[in-house]
Amino acid sequence: MTKSVKSLLATATSCALLAACGGGGGSSSSTPTTVTPPTPPVSSAPTYTQGTFEAASSFKDQCENPRAGEADRAGSTLIEKFWLRSWTDETYLWYDEVPDTDPNSIADRVDYFDVLRTDRRTASGALVDQFHFSQDTAEYQARQSGEASSGYGANLRVLQGSPPGRDIRIAFTQPGSPAAEADGFRRGDKILVVDGIDAVDGARTQADLDILLAGLFPATAGEAHDFTVLGVDGEERDITITSADVVEQPVTATSVIDVDEDTKVGYIHFTTFSPFSSEKAIVDAMTEMEDAGVDDLVLDLRYNGGGLLAVAAQVGFMVAGDDATDGRTFDRLTFNDKNPNTNPVTGRTLAPTPFISTGVGFTVDEGVALPELGLERIFILSTDGTCSASEAVINGLRGIDVEVILIGSQTCGKPYGFYPTDNCGETYFTVQFRGANDKGFGDYADGFLPNDAASGFGVEVPGCTLSDEFEGVLGDENEPLLAAALQFAEDGTCPTTAVAKPAQFKTQAAIFPEADILNDPRVKMDTFMRTSRILGVTDGPIEDLK
Repeated sequence: MTKSVKSLLATATSCALLAACGGGGGSSSSTPTTVTPPTPPVSSAPTYTQGTFEAASSFKDQCENPRAGEADRAGSTLIEKFWLRSWTDETYLWYDEVPDTDPNSIADRVDYFDVLRTDRRTASGALVDQFHFSQDTAEYQARQSGEASSGYGANLRVLQGSPPGRDIRIAFTQPGSPAAEADGFRRGDKILVVDGIDAVDGARTQADLDILLAGLFPATAGEAHDFTVLGVDGEERDITITSADVVEQPVTATSVIDVDEDTKVGYIHFTTFSPFSSEKAIVDAMTEMEDAGVDDLVLDLRYNGGGLLAVAAQVGFMVAGDDATDGRTFDRLTFNDKNPNTNPVTGRTLAPTPFISTGVGFTVDEGVALPELGLERIFILSTDGTCSASEAVINGLRGIDVEVILIGSQTCGKPYGFYPTDNCGETYFTVQFRGANDKGFGDYADGFLPNDAASGFGVEVPGCTLSDEFEGVLGDENEPLLAAALQFAEDGTCPTTAVAKPAQFKTQAAIFPEADILNDPRVKMDTFMRTSRILGVTDGPIEDLK
Protein backbone atom coordinates (compact mmCIF):
# COMPACT_ATOMS: atom_id res chain seq x y z
CA MET A 1 0.00 0.00 0.00
CA THR A 2 1.40 3.39 -0.94
CA LYS A 3 1.62 5.80 1.90
CA SER A 4 2.01 9.57 1.54
CA VAL A 5 4.98 11.25 3.05
CA LYS A 6 4.38 14.33 5.15
CA SER A 7 6.92 16.94 4.21
CA LEU A 8 8.38 18.88 7.07
CA LEU A 9 8.76 22.50 5.97
CA ALA A 10 10.66 25.19 7.81
CA THR A 11 8.70 28.42 8.06
CA ALA A 12 10.25 31.84 7.55
CA THR A 13 8.85 34.87 9.37
CA SER A 14 8.94 38.35 7.73
CA CYS A 15 10.20 41.14 9.98
CA ALA A 16 10.07 45.02 9.73
CA LEU A 17 12.25 47.62 11.37
CA LEU A 18 10.16 50.39 12.94
CA ALA A 19 11.55 53.94 13.40
CA ALA A 20 9.91 56.78 15.41
CA CYS A 21 9.95 60.35 13.85
CA GLY A 22 9.26 63.79 15.37
CA GLY A 23 7.40 66.67 13.60
CA GLY A 24 6.12 70.22 14.05
CA GLY A 25 7.77 73.62 13.80
CA GLY A 26 11.26 72.45 14.29
CA SER A 27 13.30 69.40 13.91
CA SER A 28 13.98 66.87 16.56
CA SER A 29 15.38 63.41 16.54
CA SER A 30 15.11 60.34 18.67
CA THR A 31 17.03 57.09 18.76
CA PRO A 32 15.34 54.55 16.47
CA THR A 33 13.96 51.45 18.18
CA THR A 34 15.20 48.23 16.57
CA VAL A 35 13.02 45.16 16.92
CA THR A 36 14.96 41.89 16.73
CA PRO A 37 13.09 39.40 14.53
CA PRO A 38 12.20 36.04 16.09
CA THR A 39 14.48 33.16 15.29
CA PRO A 40 12.90 30.94 12.65
CA PRO A 41 11.98 27.51 13.98
CA VAL A 42 14.50 24.79 13.19
CA SER A 43 13.16 22.07 10.93
CA SER A 44 13.22 18.55 12.37
CA ALA A 45 13.63 17.14 8.88
CA PRO A 46 17.08 15.66 8.24
CA THR A 47 18.99 16.90 5.23
CA TYR A 48 20.32 14.55 2.58
CA THR A 49 23.94 14.94 1.57
CA GLN A 50 25.20 12.30 -0.79
CA GLY A 51 27.87 10.12 0.82
CA THR A 52 27.36 11.56 4.30
CA PHE A 53 25.69 9.31 6.86
CA GLU A 54 24.69 10.29 10.36
CA ALA A 55 24.56 7.57 13.01
CA ALA A 56 21.51 5.35 12.65
CA SER A 57 20.88 5.78 16.36
CA SER A 58 20.12 9.47 15.79
CA PHE A 59 17.04 8.48 13.74
CA LYS A 60 15.90 5.34 15.58
CA ASP A 61 12.29 5.08 16.83
CA GLN A 62 11.22 8.48 15.44
CA CYS A 63 8.00 7.45 13.80
CA GLU A 64 5.30 8.82 11.56
CA ASN A 65 2.82 6.79 13.63
CA PRO A 66 4.27 6.13 17.10
CA ARG A 67 2.95 3.03 18.87
CA ALA A 68 1.68 3.26 22.41
CA GLY A 69 3.74 1.34 24.94
CA GLU A 70 6.81 1.14 22.72
CA ALA A 71 10.03 3.17 22.47
CA ASP A 72 8.50 5.13 19.60
CA ARG A 73 8.32 8.90 19.67
CA ALA A 74 6.95 11.45 17.25
CA GLY A 75 8.86 11.73 14.00
CA SER A 76 8.13 11.23 10.33
CA THR A 77 8.31 8.75 7.49
CA LEU A 78 11.28 10.73 6.19
CA ILE A 79 13.19 10.18 9.44
CA GLU A 80 12.32 6.47 9.27
CA LYS A 81 13.90 6.35 5.80
CA PHE A 82 17.00 8.17 7.01
CA TRP A 83 17.31 5.51 9.72
CA LEU A 84 17.11 2.78 7.06
CA ARG A 85 19.80 4.51 5.00
CA SER A 86 22.25 4.87 7.92
CA TRP A 87 21.45 1.43 9.35
CA THR A 88 22.18 -0.12 5.96
CA ASP A 89 25.47 1.77 5.69
CA GLU A 90 26.49 0.56 9.16
CA THR A 91 25.43 -3.09 9.08
CA TYR A 92 24.68 -4.35 5.53
CA LEU A 93 27.25 -6.90 4.40
CA TRP A 94 27.69 -5.20 1.01
CA TYR A 95 27.06 -1.62 2.18
CA ASP A 96 29.55 -0.19 -0.33
CA GLU A 97 27.58 -1.67 -3.25
CA VAL A 98 24.31 0.07 -2.33
CA PRO A 99 23.48 3.19 -4.37
CA ASP A 100 23.10 6.16 -2.04
CA THR A 101 19.48 6.97 -2.84
CA ASP A 102 17.99 10.21 -1.52
CA PRO A 103 15.28 9.29 1.04
CA ASN A 104 13.19 12.15 -0.33
CA SER A 105 12.97 10.44 -3.72
CA ILE A 106 10.82 7.47 -2.66
CA ALA A 107 7.66 8.07 -0.64
CA ASP A 108 7.03 4.74 1.07
CA ARG A 109 9.45 3.46 3.70
CA VAL A 110 9.24 -0.17 2.56
CA ASP A 111 9.67 0.79 -1.09
CA TYR A 112 12.74 2.77 -0.05
CA PHE A 113 14.11 -0.19 1.90
CA ASP A 114 13.70 -2.39 -1.17
CA VAL A 115 16.35 -0.42 -3.10
CA LEU A 116 18.93 -0.61 -0.30
CA ARG A 117 20.64 -3.75 -1.54
CA THR A 118 23.40 -4.92 -3.83
CA ASP A 119 22.98 -6.02 -7.44
CA ARG A 120 25.95 -8.40 -7.11
CA ARG A 121 25.47 -11.83 -8.69
CA THR A 122 26.80 -15.28 -7.92
CA ALA A 123 28.93 -17.34 -10.29
CA SER A 124 25.75 -18.76 -11.82
CA GLY A 125 24.33 -15.29 -12.45
CA ALA A 126 21.74 -15.36 -9.66
CA LEU A 127 21.32 -12.33 -7.41
CA VAL A 128 23.44 -12.85 -4.34
CA ASP A 129 20.87 -11.06 -2.17
CA GLN A 130 17.43 -12.55 -2.80
CA PHE A 131 16.61 -12.35 0.90
CA HIS A 132 15.94 -8.65 1.54
CA PHE A 133 12.50 -8.11 3.08
CA SER A 134 10.42 -6.64 5.86
CA GLN A 135 7.30 -7.58 7.79
CA ASP A 136 4.84 -5.96 10.15
CA THR A 137 6.45 -6.35 13.58
CA ALA A 138 3.36 -7.71 15.32
CA GLU A 139 2.92 -10.34 12.61
CA TYR A 140 6.58 -11.32 12.78
CA GLN A 141 6.53 -11.66 16.56
CA ALA A 142 3.37 -13.75 16.43
CA ARG A 143 4.95 -16.09 13.90
CA GLN A 144 8.15 -16.47 15.90
CA SER A 145 6.26 -17.24 19.09
CA GLY A 146 4.28 -19.97 17.33
CA GLU A 147 0.86 -18.40 17.68
CA ALA A 148 -1.99 -19.95 15.73
CA SER A 149 -2.93 -18.34 12.43
CA SER A 150 -5.90 -18.91 10.17
CA GLY A 151 -5.47 -21.43 7.40
CA TYR A 152 -5.94 -25.04 6.40
CA GLY A 153 -2.62 -26.46 7.62
CA ALA A 154 -1.43 -27.15 4.06
CA ASN A 155 2.02 -26.24 2.78
CA LEU A 156 1.69 -24.93 -0.77
CA ARG A 157 4.37 -24.96 -3.43
CA VAL A 158 4.03 -23.00 -6.66
CA LEU A 159 5.82 -24.52 -9.64
CA GLN A 160 6.06 -23.54 -13.28
CA GLY A 161 3.31 -25.35 -15.12
CA SER A 162 2.74 -25.55 -18.84
CA PRO A 163 3.46 -21.95 -19.92
CA PRO A 164 2.08 -19.72 -18.74
CA GLY A 165 0.11 -21.83 -16.27
CA ARG A 166 0.54 -22.25 -12.55
CA ASP A 167 1.15 -25.57 -10.85
CA ILE A 168 0.06 -25.17 -7.21
CA ARG A 169 0.84 -28.30 -5.22
CA ILE A 170 0.26 -29.56 -1.70
CA ALA A 171 3.70 -30.47 -0.40
CA PHE A 172 2.57 -31.65 3.03
CA THR A 173 -0.11 -31.05 5.64
CA GLN A 174 0.07 -30.27 9.34
CA PRO A 175 -1.14 -33.20 11.49
CA GLY A 176 -4.56 -32.58 12.97
CA SER A 177 -5.34 -29.66 10.67
CA PRO A 178 -8.37 -29.28 8.36
CA ALA A 179 -6.14 -30.09 5.40
CA ALA A 180 -5.14 -33.42 6.95
CA GLU A 181 -8.70 -34.65 7.42
CA ALA A 182 -9.93 -37.52 5.28
CA ASP A 183 -11.84 -35.23 2.93
CA GLY A 184 -9.11 -32.57 2.84
CA PHE A 185 -5.91 -32.12 0.89
CA ARG A 186 -3.43 -34.90 0.14
CA ARG A 187 0.26 -34.62 -0.56
CA GLY A 188 0.77 -34.06 -4.27
CA ASP A 189 -2.68 -32.64 -4.98
CA LYS A 190 -2.63 -30.07 -7.75
CA ILE A 191 -5.11 -27.23 -7.17
CA LEU A 192 -7.18 -26.69 -10.32
CA VAL A 193 -10.06 -24.47 -9.20
CA VAL A 194 -10.63 -22.27 -6.14
CA ASP A 195 -14.15 -20.97 -5.51
CA GLY A 196 -14.92 -21.19 -9.21
CA ILE A 197 -11.69 -19.49 -10.33
CA ASP A 198 -9.29 -21.35 -12.62
CA ALA A 199 -6.09 -21.62 -10.56
CA VAL A 200 -3.96 -22.87 -13.46
CA ASP A 201 -4.57 -20.50 -16.34
CA GLY A 202 -7.11 -18.07 -14.93
CA ALA A 203 -7.20 -15.18 -12.46
CA ARG A 204 -5.68 -12.71 -14.89
CA THR A 205 -7.84 -9.88 -13.60
CA GLN A 206 -7.46 -8.41 -10.13
CA ALA A 207 -11.05 -9.33 -9.22
CA ASP A 208 -10.49 -13.01 -10.03
CA LEU A 209 -7.08 -12.93 -8.37
CA ASP A 210 -8.64 -11.58 -5.17
CA ILE A 211 -11.08 -14.51 -5.10
CA LEU A 212 -8.27 -16.98 -5.73
CA LEU A 213 -6.11 -15.52 -2.98
CA ALA A 214 -8.99 -15.34 -0.52
CA GLY A 215 -9.54 -19.05 -1.01
CA LEU A 216 -5.89 -20.04 -0.81
CA PHE A 217 -5.17 -17.81 2.20
CA PRO A 218 -8.32 -17.47 4.36
CA ALA A 219 -8.17 -14.36 6.52
CA THR A 220 -10.07 -15.84 9.47
CA ALA A 221 -10.95 -19.19 10.98
CA GLY A 222 -14.31 -20.68 9.99
CA GLU A 223 -14.23 -19.79 6.28
CA ALA A 224 -15.42 -22.53 3.93
CA HIS A 225 -13.90 -22.61 0.44
CA ASP A 226 -14.42 -24.95 -2.51
CA PHE A 227 -11.58 -26.60 -4.40
CA THR A 228 -11.16 -28.91 -7.34
CA VAL A 229 -7.88 -30.82 -7.11
CA LEU A 230 -6.07 -33.34 -9.27
CA GLY A 231 -4.56 -36.14 -7.18
CA VAL A 232 -1.33 -37.96 -7.95
CA ASP A 233 -3.56 -40.92 -8.87
CA GLY A 234 -4.89 -38.91 -11.81
CA GLU A 235 -8.36 -38.50 -10.30
CA GLU A 236 -10.06 -35.14 -9.82
CA ARG A 237 -11.86 -34.42 -6.52
CA ASP A 238 -14.19 -31.63 -5.43
CA ILE A 239 -13.64 -30.75 -1.79
CA THR A 240 -14.75 -28.09 0.65
CA ILE A 241 -12.36 -27.15 3.45
CA THR A 242 -13.12 -24.87 6.39
CA SER A 243 -10.24 -22.83 7.76
CA ALA A 244 -9.17 -22.97 11.40
CA ASP A 245 -6.55 -21.47 13.68
CA VAL A 246 -3.56 -23.71 13.00
CA VAL A 247 -0.27 -23.86 14.91
CA GLU A 248 2.72 -24.83 12.78
CA GLN A 249 4.39 -28.06 13.86
CA PRO A 250 8.09 -28.04 12.92
CA VAL A 251 8.29 -31.84 12.93
CA THR A 252 5.41 -33.45 11.05
CA ALA A 253 6.65 -37.05 10.72
CA THR A 254 9.17 -39.43 12.25
CA SER A 255 9.82 -43.11 11.69
CA VAL A 256 12.35 -45.82 12.46
CA ILE A 257 12.93 -48.28 9.64
CA ASP A 258 14.35 -51.74 10.32
CA VAL A 259 16.49 -52.32 7.26
CA ASP A 260 17.55 -55.68 8.64
CA GLU A 261 17.90 -57.22 12.07
CA ASP A 262 21.10 -55.29 12.69
CA THR A 263 20.39 -51.93 11.05
CA LYS A 264 17.93 -49.20 11.93
CA VAL A 265 17.50 -46.00 9.95
CA GLY A 266 15.74 -43.04 11.50
CA TYR A 267 13.70 -40.47 9.59
CA ILE A 268 12.69 -36.95 10.66
CA HIS A 269 10.68 -34.50 8.55
CA PHE A 270 11.80 -31.14 9.92
CA THR A 271 10.01 -28.23 8.25
CA THR A 272 11.48 -25.13 9.90
CA PHE A 273 14.09 -23.96 12.42
CA SER A 274 11.51 -21.37 13.53
CA PRO A 275 9.32 -20.61 15.48
CA PHE A 276 10.61 -21.08 19.01
CA SER A 277 8.73 -24.39 19.27
CA SER A 278 11.18 -25.87 16.75
CA GLU A 279 13.71 -26.37 19.57
CA LYS A 280 11.53 -28.81 21.51
CA ALA A 281 10.15 -30.44 18.38
CA ILE A 282 13.56 -31.42 17.01
CA VAL A 283 14.95 -32.36 20.43
CA ASP A 284 11.99 -34.71 21.00
CA ALA A 285 12.48 -36.24 17.54
CA MET A 286 16.22 -36.76 18.11
CA THR A 287 15.47 -38.30 21.51
CA GLU A 288 13.19 -40.78 19.74
CA MET A 289 16.07 -41.64 17.38
CA GLU A 290 18.53 -42.00 20.26
CA ASP A 291 16.16 -44.25 22.19
CA ALA A 292 15.69 -46.42 19.09
CA GLY A 293 19.46 -46.73 18.63
CA VAL A 294 19.43 -45.75 14.94
CA ASP A 295 22.52 -46.52 12.88
CA ASP A 296 21.75 -43.92 10.21
CA LEU A 297 19.57 -40.83 10.06
CA VAL A 298 17.64 -39.32 7.16
CA LEU A 299 16.90 -35.69 7.96
CA ASP A 300 14.25 -34.41 5.58
CA LEU A 301 14.93 -30.71 4.98
CA ARG A 302 13.43 -30.52 1.49
CA TYR A 303 10.93 -27.82 2.56
CA ASN A 304 12.98 -26.28 5.37
CA GLY A 305 14.09 -22.77 4.44
CA GLY A 306 15.84 -22.03 7.72
CA GLY A 307 15.23 -20.04 10.86
CA LEU A 308 17.00 -19.81 14.18
CA LEU A 309 20.74 -20.44 13.97
CA ALA A 310 20.84 -21.58 17.61
CA VAL A 311 18.53 -24.49 16.73
CA ALA A 312 20.72 -25.34 13.72
CA ALA A 313 23.75 -25.50 16.04
CA GLN A 314 21.78 -27.81 18.33
CA VAL A 315 20.89 -30.09 15.41
CA GLY A 316 24.55 -30.30 14.42
CA PHE A 317 25.47 -31.33 17.95
CA MET A 318 22.73 -33.94 18.25
CA VAL A 319 23.76 -35.57 14.96
CA ALA A 320 27.51 -35.68 15.64
CA GLY A 321 27.66 -35.92 19.43
CA ASP A 322 29.98 -34.46 22.02
CA ASP A 323 33.22 -36.19 21.04
CA ALA A 324 33.10 -34.93 17.46
CA THR A 325 31.98 -31.39 18.31
CA ASP A 326 33.89 -30.56 21.48
CA GLY A 327 35.79 -27.31 20.98
CA ARG A 328 34.80 -27.10 17.31
CA THR A 329 33.07 -24.26 15.49
CA PHE A 330 29.61 -24.72 14.01
CA ASP A 331 29.41 -21.34 12.29
CA ARG A 332 31.81 -18.40 12.33
CA LEU A 333 30.19 -15.11 11.40
CA THR A 334 31.85 -12.43 9.30
CA PHE A 335 30.36 -8.93 9.07
CA ASN A 336 31.20 -6.10 6.67
CA ASP A 337 34.72 -4.69 6.46
CA LYS A 338 33.81 -1.84 8.80
CA ASN A 339 33.48 -4.46 11.52
CA PRO A 340 36.31 -6.99 11.20
CA ASN A 341 36.43 -7.82 14.91
CA THR A 342 33.17 -6.50 16.34
CA ASN A 343 29.55 -7.40 15.85
CA PRO A 344 27.98 -4.13 14.61
CA VAL A 345 24.59 -5.07 16.04
CA THR A 346 25.57 -6.17 19.56
CA GLY A 347 28.83 -4.21 19.83
CA ARG A 348 30.62 -7.25 21.22
CA THR A 349 33.85 -8.87 20.07
CA LEU A 350 33.22 -11.52 17.45
CA ALA A 351 33.33 -15.10 18.67
CA PRO A 352 32.59 -18.35 16.80
CA THR A 353 29.25 -20.10 17.21
CA PRO A 354 29.83 -23.50 18.83
CA PHE A 355 27.85 -26.68 18.43
CA ILE A 356 25.26 -26.21 21.18
CA SER A 357 24.88 -29.18 23.51
CA THR A 358 22.08 -27.95 25.78
CA GLY A 359 18.72 -26.27 25.65
CA VAL A 360 18.88 -22.52 25.07
CA GLY A 361 15.50 -21.62 26.51
CA PHE A 362 13.24 -21.23 23.49
CA THR A 363 11.12 -24.25 24.43
CA VAL A 364 13.76 -26.46 26.09
CA ASP A 365 15.02 -25.23 29.44
CA GLU A 366 18.49 -23.71 29.42
CA GLY A 367 21.20 -26.17 30.40
CA VAL A 368 19.20 -29.33 29.70
CA ALA A 369 21.50 -31.84 28.01
CA LEU A 370 20.52 -32.73 24.44
CA PRO A 371 20.41 -36.25 22.98
CA GLU A 372 23.42 -37.45 20.98
CA LEU A 373 23.36 -39.82 18.01
CA GLY A 374 27.13 -39.77 17.46
CA LEU A 375 26.82 -40.44 13.72
CA GLU A 376 29.67 -40.29 11.24
CA ARG A 377 27.34 -39.65 8.32
CA ILE A 378 23.89 -38.22 7.70
CA PHE A 379 21.47 -38.29 4.76
CA ILE A 380 19.74 -35.00 4.01
CA LEU A 381 16.78 -34.75 1.64
CA SER A 382 16.87 -31.47 -0.25
CA THR A 383 15.29 -29.20 -2.84
CA ASP A 384 15.89 -25.56 -3.71
CA GLY A 385 13.59 -24.90 -0.75
CA THR A 386 16.40 -26.16 1.50
CA CYS A 387 17.96 -22.92 2.59
CA SER A 388 19.91 -20.86 5.11
CA ALA A 389 19.92 -22.56 8.53
CA SER A 390 19.37 -25.89 6.76
CA GLU A 391 22.48 -25.24 4.69
CA ALA A 392 24.31 -24.18 7.86
CA VAL A 393 23.71 -27.71 9.21
CA ILE A 394 25.16 -29.19 6.01
CA ASN A 395 28.17 -26.89 6.08
CA GLY A 396 28.72 -27.13 9.84
CA LEU A 397 28.78 -30.92 9.82
CA ARG A 398 31.07 -31.02 6.78
CA GLY A 399 33.42 -28.74 8.72
CA ILE A 400 34.00 -31.47 11.32
CA ASP A 401 34.19 -34.29 8.73
CA VAL A 402 30.75 -35.77 9.28
CA GLU A 403 29.85 -37.12 5.84
CA VAL A 404 26.77 -35.40 4.44
CA ILE A 405 24.97 -37.30 1.68
CA LEU A 406 22.47 -35.20 -0.28
CA ILE A 407 19.40 -36.82 -1.82
CA GLY A 408 17.23 -34.59 -4.00
CA SER A 409 18.13 -31.39 -5.79
CA GLN A 410 20.36 -28.35 -5.39
CA THR A 411 19.86 -26.23 -2.28
CA CYS A 412 19.05 -22.53 -2.45
CA GLY A 413 22.48 -21.02 -1.63
CA LYS A 414 22.29 -18.75 1.40
CA PRO A 415 25.38 -18.61 3.60
CA TYR A 416 24.05 -15.29 4.92
CA GLY A 417 21.86 -14.09 7.76
CA PHE A 418 20.55 -11.14 9.70
CA TYR A 419 19.28 -9.75 12.96
CA PRO A 420 15.60 -8.87 12.53
CA THR A 421 15.34 -5.21 13.57
CA ASP A 422 12.16 -3.35 14.43
CA ASN A 423 11.71 0.33 13.74
CA CYS A 424 8.33 2.01 14.07
CA GLY A 425 6.29 -1.18 13.74
CA GLU A 426 8.09 -2.70 10.74
CA THR A 427 10.72 -5.40 11.21
CA TYR A 428 13.49 -5.25 8.62
CA PHE A 429 15.78 -8.06 7.46
CA THR A 430 18.96 -6.99 5.68
CA VAL A 431 21.90 -9.34 5.12
CA GLN A 432 24.48 -8.54 7.79
CA PHE A 433 26.78 -11.53 8.01
CA ARG A 434 28.18 -14.53 6.22
CA GLY A 435 28.77 -17.87 7.93
CA ALA A 436 31.68 -20.30 7.61
CA ASN A 437 32.36 -23.69 9.19
CA ASP A 438 35.20 -24.96 11.37
CA LYS A 439 37.43 -25.21 8.29
CA GLY A 440 36.65 -21.63 7.31
CA PHE A 441 34.49 -22.61 4.33
CA GLY A 442 31.33 -20.64 3.56
CA ASP A 443 31.40 -20.12 -0.20
CA TYR A 444 28.14 -21.75 -1.26
CA ALA A 445 26.09 -18.88 -2.64
CA ASP A 446 24.94 -21.21 -5.43
CA GLY A 447 24.02 -23.95 -2.99
CA PHE A 448 25.02 -27.57 -2.45
CA LEU A 449 24.17 -30.27 -5.00
CA PRO A 450 24.59 -34.05 -5.31
CA ASN A 451 27.71 -34.99 -7.21
CA ASP A 452 25.90 -37.20 -9.72
CA ALA A 453 24.23 -34.20 -11.34
CA ALA A 454 25.38 -32.64 -14.56
CA SER A 455 28.22 -30.31 -13.77
CA GLY A 456 27.15 -26.82 -12.89
CA PHE A 457 27.53 -24.13 -10.28
CA GLY A 458 27.40 -25.02 -6.63
CA VAL A 459 29.30 -27.18 -4.12
CA GLU A 460 29.17 -30.87 -4.95
CA VAL A 461 28.65 -33.39 -2.15
CA PRO A 462 28.03 -37.15 -2.34
CA GLY A 463 24.50 -38.17 -3.19
CA CYS A 464 21.75 -38.63 -5.76
CA THR A 465 19.87 -36.06 -7.82
CA LEU A 466 16.11 -36.67 -7.89
CA SER A 467 13.12 -34.49 -8.52
CA ASP A 468 10.58 -34.18 -5.73
CA GLU A 469 7.38 -35.24 -7.43
CA PHE A 470 5.21 -34.93 -4.28
CA GLU A 471 4.48 -38.65 -4.34
CA GLY A 472 4.25 -41.01 -1.40
CA VAL A 473 3.72 -40.50 2.30
CA LEU A 474 6.56 -38.66 4.04
CA GLY A 475 8.38 -41.10 6.30
CA ASP A 476 7.26 -44.17 4.36
CA GLU A 477 10.22 -46.17 3.11
CA ASN A 478 8.71 -46.29 -0.39
CA GLU A 479 8.53 -42.49 -0.74
CA PRO A 480 10.97 -41.84 -3.63
CA LEU A 481 13.54 -39.59 -1.91
CA LEU A 482 13.60 -41.64 1.28
CA ALA A 483 13.80 -44.85 -0.77
CA ALA A 484 16.80 -43.40 -2.61
CA ALA A 485 18.51 -42.60 0.69
CA LEU A 486 17.92 -46.15 1.93
CA GLN A 487 19.35 -47.58 -1.31
CA PHE A 488 22.44 -45.36 -1.08
CA ALA A 489 22.90 -46.31 2.57
CA GLU A 490 22.82 -49.99 1.65
CA ASP A 491 25.04 -50.12 -1.41
CA GLY A 492 26.20 -46.62 -2.33
CA THR A 493 24.17 -46.47 -5.55
CA CYS A 494 21.45 -44.14 -6.80
CA PRO A 495 18.11 -45.16 -8.34
CA THR A 496 18.02 -45.38 -12.13
CA THR A 497 15.52 -42.51 -12.10
CA ALA A 498 18.15 -40.21 -10.58
CA VAL A 499 19.50 -37.17 -12.36
CA ALA A 500 16.01 -36.18 -13.46
CA LYS A 501 15.55 -32.48 -13.94
CA PRO A 502 14.41 -31.05 -10.58
CA ALA A 503 11.11 -29.19 -10.40
CA GLN A 504 11.80 -25.49 -10.25
CA PHE A 505 10.00 -23.45 -7.64
CA LYS A 506 9.22 -19.91 -8.73
CA THR A 507 10.10 -17.69 -5.82
CA GLN A 508 11.36 -14.45 -7.31
CA ALA A 509 9.15 -13.50 -10.26
CA ALA A 510 5.52 -13.96 -11.13
CA ILE A 511 4.39 -16.25 -13.92
CA PHE A 512 1.78 -13.66 -14.86
CA PRO A 513 3.68 -10.40 -14.28
CA GLU A 514 0.56 -8.24 -14.30
CA ALA A 515 -1.35 -10.27 -11.72
CA ASP A 516 -0.28 -13.44 -10.02
CA ILE A 517 -0.35 -15.05 -6.60
CA LEU A 518 3.42 -14.76 -6.33
CA ASN A 519 3.06 -10.99 -6.16
CA ASP A 520 0.81 -11.27 -3.14
CA PRO A 521 2.48 -10.23 0.14
CA ARG A 522 1.32 -13.41 1.89
CA VAL A 523 3.08 -15.60 -0.64
CA LYS A 524 6.21 -13.47 -0.63
CA MET A 525 6.33 -13.42 3.16
CA ASP A 526 6.00 -17.19 3.39
CA THR A 527 8.89 -17.52 0.94
CA PHE A 528 11.09 -15.06 2.81
CA MET A 529 10.30 -16.39 6.26
CA ARG A 530 11.29 -19.85 5.13
CA THR A 531 14.68 -18.71 3.84
CA SER A 532 16.08 -17.14 6.96
CA ARG A 533 19.08 -17.57 9.19
CA ILE A 534 17.92 -15.52 12.13
CA LEU A 535 19.79 -14.13 15.10
CA GLY A 536 18.47 -11.98 17.91
CA VAL A 537 20.04 -9.66 20.43
CA THR A 538 20.02 -10.52 24.13
CA ASP A 539 22.74 -10.63 26.73
CA GLY A 540 25.78 -12.66 25.78
CA PRO A 541 27.69 -14.53 23.05
CA ILE A 542 25.43 -17.63 23.03
CA GLU A 543 22.43 -15.50 23.89
CA ASP A 544 23.05 -13.46 20.73
CA LEU A 545 21.85 -16.50 18.79
CA LYS A 546 18.44 -16.15 20.39
